[in-house]
Amino acid sequence: MGRGCELGAAARVDVYSSSRMIRILGTIFAGLLGLAFGSFLNVCLSRWPEGESVVQPRSHCRNCEHTLVWWENVPLVSWVVLRGRCRECGTGIGWRYPLVELAVGGLWAYYAYRSIPMALDPELPTTVVFSILTDAFGQMALCWLLVALAVLDAENFWLPNALTLPGIVLGLAFTTAHEEFGYHFDTTPQPVRSLISCLISIAVCAGLIFLIRWIYKLIRKREGMGLGDAKLMALLAAWLGLPGALLAFGLGAILGSIVALTLLVVPAARRDSDTWAGSKLPFGTFLCIGGIVSSLWGQHIIAAYLRWAGL
Repeated sequence: MGRGCELGAAARVDVYSSSRMIRILGTIFAGLLGLAFGSFLNVCLSRWPEGESVVQPRSHCRNCEHTLVWWENVPLVSWVVLRGRCRECGTGIGWRYPLVELAVGGLWAYYAYRSIPMALDPELPTTVVFSILTDAFGQMALCWLLVALAVLDAENFWLPNALTLPGIVLGLAFTTAHEEFGYHFDTTPQPVRSLISCLISIAVCAGLIFLIRWIYKLIRKREGMGLGDAKLMALLAAWLGLPGALLAFGLGAILGSIVALTLLVVPAARRDSDTWAGSKLPFGTFLCIGGIVSSLWGQHIIAAYLRWAGL
């Protein structure tokens, strides 16, 4: 009897150790993969606004055209080794490059770290495990899209249709295929019902931006939010559902207000009217940050709010 208990305990320890090792290795792999995709995203962010191909030519310094060798193109590490400067001409390499790589790599690692223990639960049926893994991959794709849109709007005030429209379709397909809607993952409505609910969420969220845009124009007699913001809200609704998209909107509005109020008390920002900080703010950037937060912790934030409100 005692020998059997010891063997059972040893087996449980081995299973726990194996699961922990898989979680660690999976998280590292996801993080490294995220760094690579973040590096590719930096190429896209530099070339898309100029209408250039992201395939040819090879990665190069945009000042002296120096073609980067392999060790100058290692995500994050190369920027640190080169001290943020081109090896040939010494031109500074902006902070955007390591920050984008670190953001995508860190977020992908977090998604993996959070999802792997649930996927390894031996008591869960195969269909549930598959749902957990596909949800993690979907959230990684959404994260990549939101980081891309956040940077493009911050640098160029541009939310391209080439990202928002396919993102809406992809989110719609992903949500419908999962037969889930919003944050109610304990229910499994039929695909048609899920599709209709998702379409309603998209219409409501896009309509919210159109309404704000119309009111702003009515009062200020000029355009406020762009149509890109409406498409971005539709994208968030397609992926996160109505509660998650509204949470992202609220977080984005709060963050944007904080930044705007901060800039008002900075004399340099008031004097320099040529910069985006002195004239207008990229709301799409704040909306993307809100979307990332909502995708990560939206369920908990909404649940905490409902408890606080007594609902």
